Amino acid sequence: MSLIKRMSPDEKKESGVIALCLMLLILAYFIPKNITIVLYIVTYIISAYPILKEAIENIFHGKWFDENFLMSVATVGALAIGQFSEAIAVMLFYRVGEIFEDLAIENSKKSITNLLDIRPEYANLELNGKLQQVKPELLNKGDIIIVNPGEKIAVDGVVESGEAYLNTAALTGETKPLLVTKDSQVLSGMIVENSALRIRVSKEYKDSTVVKILELVQNASEKKTKTENFITKFSQIYTPVIVISAIMLASIPPLFLGQEFQVWLYRALIFLVISCPCALVISIPLSYFGGIGASSRAGILVKGSNYLEALSQAKAVIFDKTGTLTRGEFFVTQIIPANGVSKKEIVKLAAIAESSSPHPIARSIVKNYPGNIARVSNVEELVGLGVRAEYQGDTISVGNMKLMNKLNIDGVSTVEDTTGTVVYVALNNEYFGAIEVSDMIKTDAKVAIQGLKNVGIDNVTMLTGDKKIVGKNVAEKLNIPNVKTELLPQDKVTEVERIKSEIGDKGKVIFVGDGLNDTPVLASADVGVAMGALGSDAAVEVADVVLMKDNPTAVTRVIKIARKTKMIVWENIIFALMVKVIFLLVGALGIATMWEAVFADVGVTFIAILNALRLLKIKEENEKINKHPHSKTEKYKVEVNEV
Repeated sequence: MSLIKRMSPDEKKESGVIALCLMLLILAYFIPKNITIVLYIVTYIISAYPILKEAIENIFHGKWFDENFLMSVATVGALAIGQFSEAIAVMLFYRVGEIFEDLAIENSKKSITNLLDIRPEYANLELNGKLQQVKPELLNKGDIIIVNPGEKIAVDGVVESGEAYLNTAALTGETKPLLVTKDSQVLSGMIVENSALRIRVSKEYKDSTVVKILELVQNASEKKTKTENFITKFSQIYTPVIVISAIMLASIPPLFLGQEFQVWLYRALIFLVISCPCALVISIPLSYFGGIGASSRAGILVKGSNYLEALSQAKAVIFDKTGTLTRGEFFVTQIIPANGVSKKEIVKLAAIAESSSPHPIARSIVKNYPGNIARVSNVEELVGLGVRAEYQGDTISVGNMKLMNKLNIDGVSTVEDTTGTVVYVALNNEYFGAIEVSDMIKTDAKVAIQGLKNVGIDNVTMLTGDKKIVGKNVAEKLNIPNVKTELLPQDKVTEVERIKSEIGDKGKVIFVGDGLNDTPVLASADVGVAMGALGSDAAVEVADVVLMKDNPTAVTRVIKIARKTKMIVWENIIFALMVKVIFLLVGALGIATMWEAVFADVGVTFIAILNALRLLKIKEENEKINKHPHSKTEKYKVEVNEV
C-alpha cells in the first residue's frame, strides 16, 4: 500500500495497464485456442503500445538503435514464431521495470526537489502603515516586510525589529534553530518559528538566496561526467553492433550450416532482448544524481555530476584562512593592563571610545564589553591610527602604536609575538594598557584537516594575506603542513596553478574559500568550493560547490560522497557488462530462454538501480568536533565579570 501511495498518477495508470494485461493472460488459459491467439495479440498491443510507438517515432527522427527498437524487434519476432506469452511477458516485465526505475529516480530526486518547498508563495509588504500580501517578485530593495511565525522569509534582508528563532534546515541541513535579532542578516527560505520579524529587503527576489539555490539544483543534472559521456558514446556503437550480430546469428547457421531457421531466429531474438543497455543508460546518471542528492542533504550544493567526479579524484586541498578556517570575526583574546589599572577599566574606556566606529576591530571590543556604553562627544576618527573621543571631560585615545607615538604617550609597552591585532588605550595621554583582538579558529577546523588526512589527502595547504606570524600560528594549531602568507589575490592564483602543475594528471586540486574575496582562486582550481557563502553572489556564481553550513568538515564529507558515488558507478558498469556478456553467450548457444533474457535486461537494470540508491542511505556522520572547554574569548569574559 505504501508503494502505491508513493506512485504518481501516471505510474498508477501504468500499474493498472499491467494488471489488465495479467488478467487477460490468465483468461487466455480458460478459453478456446483459436480465441486465445486473438487475446494474446490484443494483450501484446496493450502492453507494447508505448514502446512500439516510441520506437517508430525514434526511427522517423533518425534514432534507430535504442532499447525501444531492440525490444520491439525481439518481441515482434517472438510473436512471429508463436512465442506469444513470452513476447507479452518481455513487455510486461520491461514496463514493470520502468515503473520501479521511475520510483527510484523520484526517490533520488526527493532530497533535492524538497528544496522547492523553500520557495515562498507570498510576502507581507508594509505599505503606508498597512500590510498587503504580494508576490515576492514584486518586492524592491528597501521595502519593509513582516514575517509571522510559521511563514517563510520571501527575500534576503536585514532584521529591522523583533527577535525570533529561524528554522534553517531546508537551506543548511542544520536542525538547531538560529536566533536572530535587530541588524541580523536573514536569507530567503528560512522559516520564522516563534515571533514576528520586521525585515528590510536587501536583495530583489531574482537575486535572493532561494532563487540562486533552485537554479543550482535545476542545472546540476545538465553537466555530465566523462563516465556518462563515455556510456552515451558506447551505446551508440554498441547497439548497431548488437543488431548486426543478431542478424548474423539468425542467418549464418541456417544458410551455411543447414541449421533450422526458426531455432536460430529465436536465439537471435533472445540475443536482442538480453543486449538492451538499460542498466548502463539508466543507473549511471541515477548514481550521480543520487550523489548530488546525498550531498544536498548534508548541506552541500554540487553544481553538476562532473564536479562530483572531480571531487572523487582530489589529491590536494587548498584552504583560504580568514572566514574559511577561522570565523572571520574578531574577538578580544587578551587584556594587558598597565600598573594599577584594572582590566575592566581598560575595556570600558576602549568600548566607550570605539562605540560609534564601524571598524570590525572596534565592533569586537564594543561587543565584548558586558556593561552599558556611555555617550561620548567630539569623536575623531584618525585614519590608519585609531580614534579619540571626549568622555566626562576626559580624552580617551584608542589605537595602534603609531597613535601612541604621535601623542607622545610615555610608558607604552609594545606587545611582542602576538598573532592578533593590538589596540593601545590611553586616558588624558596616560597609558592604561592594551587589548589584543584576534580572529578565532573554527571549532571543527582541526577535525576537518585530520579528516582529509584520514581519506588519504596529505597535500593540504593554507593561503592567506595575513602576516607570517599569524599564518604560521594558525597552520601549527591545525597541523597544516604547507602555508603561504602575505599573499595578494593574484599570488593565491599563482600558488594554485603551481600546485596544479605539480599534481598534473595524478588528480584534482580543490580550493576552499569564503566566497567573498576568493573569486579568482575559486575559478582557477579544478573544483572551487565556497565555504558558508549562501549570501554571497560571487560564490554562487563562480564556485563549483557551495557549502551551505559554515563548516570545514563538509569538505571531507563531500569527498567521501563523491568517492562512494564513483565506486557505485563502476560497480554498476562492471556488473552489467559481466552479466550481459554471460547471457549473450548462453543465449547465442541456445541455453537461455526468453525468460532468462527478461532477467538479463530488466533484472540487471533493477539490481543496478537498487545499488545506485544506496547513495540515498548515506547518513550524516557524527564527527567529533575539537571543542575547547575554554576558548580565549570565554576566558576573557570570565575575567571581566570577575573584576
